[in-house]
Amino acid sequence: MRRSSHSLVKPTSPYNNPPTTSQTHGKACLPRDGTITRKAIMDAAQGLILETGFSAASVDAVIARAGITKGAFFYHFKSKAELALALVQRDAEADTAHLQSVLDRAEALSRDPLQQLLICIGLYEEETAKLTAPYPGCLYASFIYESQLFDDATMQVVREVFSHWTARIGAKLEAAMAMYPPRLPVNVTTLAEMSLALAEGAFILSKVQRDPAALAAQWRHYRNYLELLLAPQLPSVAGVKRDKLDAPVAAK
Repeated sequence: MRRSSHSLVKPTSPYNNPPTTSQTHGKACLPRDGTITRKAIMDAAQGLILETGFSAASVDAVIARAGITKGAFFYHFKSKAELALALVQRDAEADTAHLQSVLDRAEALSRDPLQQLLICIGLYEEETAKLTAPYPGCLYASFIYESQLFDDATMQVVREVFSHWTARIGAKLEAAMAMYPPRLPVNVTTLAEMSLALAEGAFILSKVQRDPAALAAQWRHYRNYLELLLAPQLPSVAGVKRDKLDAPVAAK
């Protein structure tokens, strides 16, 4: 979905160079900028959760990977559950902001609602085409698979970010379909949700097949499908080459 669950290019892990703490009278002293330590904890935890799952990502393992003390951990988070909520909120905020950025870019490039939609999907394809390693995974999916471990507040964040994505993409679909009636009967909501299902499934394909190109390929198929469904003029089937339809977006 986004550049970073959903970053599309796996970010450099800050715990490769973790912030240091000094000891005074046997107690850990936090860096002046506490946000550095907080981010290191969250990045370490997210990496472990994507690798092993939430239940296996112990507080001690997070502390070791972040290179901090136990006191520093509990200074920022009262519990592992509080850390989980902070992680999913961070991802949701990043996804929402990134989707808005992509939509703003699409709207700046075209006034046509169908072209805006195709550009939006094309931009996600272009981003994922830059992956050089299999996608590391999706925090939302990791939490859903172990939903029994979380309170409703944490899972509500996941529901809300999915609903927001569906509403924004759905609005673009409605605008495009008002101008370009679809060739087949479709439901706007499920057609928008198809992009979520596609992305989550592509995360799994990328890891199972060890193929960093899996995400971009699936975004490309979704864009092709929308164009076939809604575009007013297309060449005859006999004149369309399959390799042309499936040609990847050129990296810029």
